[in-house]
Amino acid sequence: MRRHLVWDWNGTLLDDLDLVVQATNVAFASAGGPAVTAAEHRVRFRRPIADYYAEMLGRAVDADAFGVLDRVFHDAYRAGLTTCALAADATAAIESWEGSQSLLSMWFHDELVPTVHTYGLTPHFRRVDGLRAAVGGGRKAEWLEKHLAELGLGGHEVVLIGDSIDDADAAASVGARCVLYTGGLSDPDRLRGSGHPAADTLTEAVTLARTLT
Repeated sequence: MRRHLVWDWNGTLLDDLDLVVQATNVAFASAGGPAVTAAEHRVRFRRPIADYYAEMLGRAVDADAFGVLDRVFHDAYRAGLTTCALAADATAAIESWEGSQSLLSMWFHDELVPTVHTYGLTPHFRRVDGLRAAVGGGRKAEWLEKHLAELGLGGHEVVLIGDSIDDADAAASVGARCVLYTGGLSDPDRLRGSGHPAADTLTEAVTLARTLT
């Protein structure tokens, strides 16, 4: 059994799919783009997010254009954040892990930390890290490497639970394992077909994480 569990936040511990889709549609509308359904978003979403935006808008999205869209998205997201609850079994899943735990999100660090505290989860985590950059949208791998370095952990000691292929790719990049949660922001069939262990609930994800060596 690996001794440390790294949790993803958006779409994993935090049930924010509806808000993410709503904010994405605000961003698309600001650029004259189409509305996206939750099902379509789960199928098409990927990182770098600029590539996803370009596909949906039907044109290239350069760094400047993405910066504008990213600000629109996050303004709309912040406005609705108080409507979001934790995933139904988030607290039970966290409490069922016997080893140490931490949280790594691609949401902005200065907003993530107080939000996690608001939900009463901070005491469970050795470390909470978010994105330390002005614009989001990139891949998670480099941030996971930094997160584990701060914890003094090697990838061989770690399992990550997240809801995207990017989470799995990040884990693989440091030699960690990953369990994919199908109840988040990504298409469940895509996650199940990825070759990584997949779970429909967070408590099941922790159970699977215990079996990984």
